Amino acid sequence: MYQFIAKAKLPTIHGDFDIHVFENQDGQEHVLLSVGLPNQTDKLPLIRIHSECLTGDAFGSLKCDCGPQLNAAMQAIQVHGVGAILYLRQEGRGIGLTNKIRAYALQDQGHDTLQANLLLDLPADARSYEMCREMLAHVGISQAALMTNNPNKVNELNQIGIEVVERIPLIVGVNQHNQDYLSVKGAKMAHFIKPDDLQG
Repeated sequence: MYQFIAKAKLPTIHGDFDIHVFENQDGQEHVLLSVGLPNQTDKLPLIRIHSECLTGDAFGSLKCDCGPQLNAAMQAIQVHGVGAILYLRQEGRGIGLTNKIRAYALQDQGHDTLQANLLLDLPADARSYEMCREMLAHVGISQAALMTNNPNKVNELNQIGIEVVERIPLIVGVNQHNQDYLSVKGAKMAHFIKPDDLQG
Protein backbone atom coordinates (compact mmCIF):
# COMPACT_ATOMS: atom_id res chain seq x y z
CA MET A 1 0.00 0.00 0.00
CA TYR A 2 1.42 3.35 -1.05
CA GLN A 3 0.16 6.64 0.29
CA PHE A 4 0.62 10.22 -0.81
CA ILE A 5 2.82 12.17 1.62
CA ALA A 6 3.61 15.63 0.24
CA LYS A 7 3.55 17.89 -2.83
CA ALA A 8 5.52 21.01 -3.79
CA LYS A 9 6.60 23.08 -6.79
CA LEU A 10 9.86 22.05 -8.43
CA PRO A 11 11.48 24.45 -10.91
CA THR A 12 14.03 22.61 -13.08
CA ILE A 13 16.27 23.32 -16.06
CA HIS A 14 13.50 21.77 -18.18
CA GLY A 15 10.66 23.83 -16.71
CA ASP A 16 8.35 23.79 -13.70
CA PHE A 17 6.97 20.54 -12.29
CA ASP A 18 4.86 19.55 -9.32
CA ILE A 19 6.74 16.98 -7.24
CA HIS A 20 4.67 14.42 -5.30
CA VAL A 21 6.15 11.97 -2.79
CA PHE A 22 4.60 8.59 -2.00
CA GLU A 23 5.63 6.12 0.68
CA ASN A 24 4.85 2.50 1.47
CA GLN A 25 4.51 0.84 4.86
CA ASP A 26 8.26 0.11 4.95
CA GLY A 27 9.18 3.76 4.41
CA GLN A 28 10.27 3.30 0.78
CA GLU A 29 9.70 6.52 -1.15
CA HIS A 30 8.78 7.06 -4.79
CA VAL A 31 8.38 10.35 -6.64
CA LEU A 32 5.98 11.61 -9.29
CA LEU A 33 6.83 14.73 -11.31
CA SER A 34 3.81 16.18 -13.06
CA VAL A 35 2.80 18.92 -15.48
CA GLY A 36 -0.78 19.92 -16.22
CA LEU A 37 -2.38 17.38 -13.88
CA PRO A 38 -5.16 16.75 -13.13
CA ASN A 39 -5.72 17.01 -16.87
CA GLN A 40 -8.12 19.76 -17.97
CA THR A 41 -7.58 19.16 -21.71
CA ASP A 42 -8.38 16.47 -24.24
CA LYS A 43 -4.69 15.57 -24.56
CA LEU A 44 -3.57 12.07 -23.70
CA PRO A 45 -1.10 12.37 -20.79
CA LEU A 46 2.50 11.54 -21.63
CA ILE A 47 4.18 9.43 -18.97
CA ARG A 48 7.56 7.88 -18.26
CA ILE A 49 8.15 5.13 -15.68
CA HIS A 50 11.79 5.70 -14.73
CA SER A 51 13.71 3.51 -12.29
CA GLU A 52 16.31 5.26 -10.17
CA CYS A 53 19.84 5.16 -11.61
CA LEU A 54 22.32 7.02 -9.42
CA THR A 55 25.22 6.47 -11.80
CA GLY A 56 23.32 7.62 -14.89
CA ASP A 57 20.89 10.19 -13.49
CA ALA A 58 23.24 11.94 -11.06
CA PHE A 59 26.79 11.14 -12.19
CA GLY A 60 26.26 11.17 -15.96
CA SER A 61 27.49 7.61 -16.53
CA LEU A 62 27.91 6.65 -20.17
CA LYS A 63 27.45 2.93 -19.38
CA CYS A 64 23.66 3.27 -19.71
CA ASP A 65 21.06 5.53 -21.32
CA CYS A 66 19.19 6.38 -18.10
CA GLY A 67 20.27 10.00 -17.66
CA PRO A 68 19.50 10.96 -21.27
CA GLN A 69 16.15 9.14 -21.06
CA LEU A 70 15.17 11.03 -17.90
CA ASN A 71 16.13 14.39 -19.38
CA ALA A 72 14.42 13.66 -22.70
CA ALA A 73 11.25 12.62 -20.88
CA MET A 74 11.22 15.78 -18.77
CA GLN A 75 11.64 17.90 -21.89
CA ALA A 76 8.97 16.00 -23.82
CA ILE A 77 6.40 16.33 -21.04
CA GLN A 78 7.04 20.06 -20.77
CA VAL A 79 6.50 20.45 -24.52
CA HIS A 80 3.37 18.27 -24.47
CA GLY A 81 2.00 20.16 -21.47
CA VAL A 82 0.30 17.21 -19.75
CA GLY A 83 2.06 14.26 -18.19
CA ALA A 84 4.16 12.71 -15.46
CA ILE A 85 7.39 10.95 -14.65
CA LEU A 86 7.18 8.23 -12.03
CA TYR A 87 10.65 8.01 -10.48
CA LEU A 88 10.75 4.63 -8.80
CA ARG A 89 13.40 3.77 -6.22
CA GLN A 90 14.45 0.53 -7.90
CA GLU A 91 18.17 0.98 -8.51
CA GLY A 92 19.85 -1.43 -10.91
CA ARG A 93 16.58 -2.92 -12.21
CA GLY A 94 15.66 -3.68 -8.62
CA ILE A 95 18.90 -5.35 -7.41
CA GLY A 96 20.21 -2.30 -5.55
CA LEU A 97 23.27 -0.08 -5.94
CA THR A 98 25.84 -2.44 -4.43
CA ASN A 99 24.84 -5.35 -6.61
CA LYS A 100 24.70 -3.06 -9.63
CA ILE A 101 28.33 -2.05 -9.07
CA ARG A 102 29.25 -5.71 -8.61
CA ALA A 103 27.59 -6.38 -11.96
CA TYR A 104 29.52 -3.46 -13.47
CA ALA A 105 32.76 -5.10 -12.30
CA LEU A 106 31.80 -8.30 -14.11
CA GLN A 107 30.96 -6.27 -17.20
CA ASP A 108 34.46 -4.78 -17.00
CA GLN A 109 35.72 -8.38 -17.31
CA GLY A 110 33.80 -8.89 -20.55
CA HIS A 111 30.39 -10.18 -19.44
CA ASP A 112 27.27 -8.48 -20.76
CA THR A 113 24.67 -6.87 -18.51
CA LEU A 114 22.43 -9.96 -18.44
CA GLN A 115 25.28 -12.43 -17.87
CA ALA A 116 26.62 -10.28 -15.02
CA ASN A 117 23.32 -10.41 -13.11
CA LEU A 118 22.99 -14.15 -13.61
CA LEU A 119 26.58 -14.77 -12.46
CA LEU A 120 25.65 -12.98 -9.22
CA ASP A 121 22.57 -15.23 -8.88
CA LEU A 122 20.36 -12.21 -9.43
CA PRO A 123 17.33 -11.85 -11.73
CA ALA A 124 17.66 -10.05 -15.04
CA ASP A 125 14.96 -7.62 -13.90
CA ALA A 126 13.60 -7.54 -10.34
CA ARG A 127 11.42 -4.45 -10.66
CA SER A 128 7.72 -4.21 -9.87
CA TYR A 129 5.19 -1.61 -10.90
CA GLU A 130 2.22 -2.06 -8.59
CA MET A 131 2.88 1.32 -6.96
CA CYS A 132 2.16 3.03 -10.30
CA ARG A 133 -1.59 2.41 -9.96
CA GLU A 134 -1.95 4.56 -6.84
CA MET A 135 0.54 7.18 -7.99
CA LEU A 136 -1.19 7.70 -11.33
CA ALA A 137 -4.67 7.56 -9.77
CA HIS A 138 -3.61 10.37 -7.44
CA VAL A 139 -3.21 12.70 -10.44
CA GLY A 140 -6.23 11.33 -12.31
CA ILE A 141 -4.50 9.19 -14.96
CA SER A 142 -6.12 5.97 -16.16
CA GLN A 143 -4.98 6.19 -19.80
CA ALA A 144 -1.65 7.39 -21.13
CA ALA A 145 0.97 7.46 -23.84
CA LEU A 146 3.99 5.70 -22.39
CA MET A 147 7.57 6.62 -23.27
CA THR A 148 9.48 3.34 -23.15
CA ASN A 149 11.42 0.74 -25.10
CA ASN A 150 10.50 -1.97 -22.59
CA PRO A 151 7.50 -4.19 -23.41
CA ASN A 152 7.28 -5.30 -19.76
CA LYS A 153 6.31 -1.79 -18.70
CA VAL A 154 3.49 -1.70 -21.23
CA ASN A 155 2.20 -5.09 -20.08
CA GLU A 156 2.56 -4.33 -16.37
CA LEU A 157 0.66 -1.03 -16.61
CA ASN A 158 -2.14 -2.62 -18.61
CA GLN A 159 -2.39 -5.39 -16.00
CA ILE A 160 -2.79 -2.93 -13.10
CA GLY A 161 -5.55 -1.04 -14.92
CA ILE A 162 -3.61 1.78 -16.59
CA GLU A 163 -4.43 1.66 -20.30
CA VAL A 164 -1.38 2.29 -22.47
CA VAL A 165 -3.03 3.81 -25.53
CA GLU A 166 0.26 4.51 -27.29
CA ARG A 167 3.91 3.52 -26.83
CA ILE A 168 6.47 6.17 -27.71
CA PRO A 169 10.07 5.02 -28.33
CA LEU A 170 12.76 6.65 -26.20
CA ILE A 171 16.10 5.85 -27.78
CA VAL A 172 18.54 8.57 -26.75
CA GLY A 173 22.06 8.83 -25.37
CA VAL A 174 23.57 6.09 -27.51
CA ASN A 175 27.39 6.12 -27.29
CA GLN A 176 30.37 3.79 -27.64
CA HIS A 177 30.23 2.84 -23.96
CA ASN A 178 26.60 1.69 -23.92
CA GLN A 179 26.06 0.25 -27.40
CA ASP A 180 26.65 -3.33 -26.21
CA TYR A 181 24.40 -2.75 -23.18
CA LEU A 182 21.58 -1.51 -25.40
CA SER A 183 22.18 -4.29 -27.92
CA VAL A 184 21.71 -6.89 -25.17
CA LYS A 185 18.43 -5.23 -24.17
CA GLY A 186 17.18 -5.62 -27.72
CA ALA A 187 18.59 -9.07 -28.49
CA LYS A 188 18.18 -10.85 -25.13
CA MET A 189 15.53 -8.91 -23.20
CA ALA A 190 13.01 -8.25 -26.02
CA HIS A 191 13.19 -4.46 -25.74
CA PHE A 192 12.07 -2.46 -28.76
CA ILE A 193 15.64 -1.67 -29.82
CA LYS A 194 16.94 -2.59 -33.25
CA PRO A 195 20.58 -2.69 -34.38
CA ASP A 196 19.91 0.29 -36.66
CA ASP A 197 18.89 2.33 -33.60
CA LEU A 198 22.42 2.02 -32.23
CA GLN A 199 24.28 3.36 -35.24
CA GLY A 200 25.58 6.86 -34.61
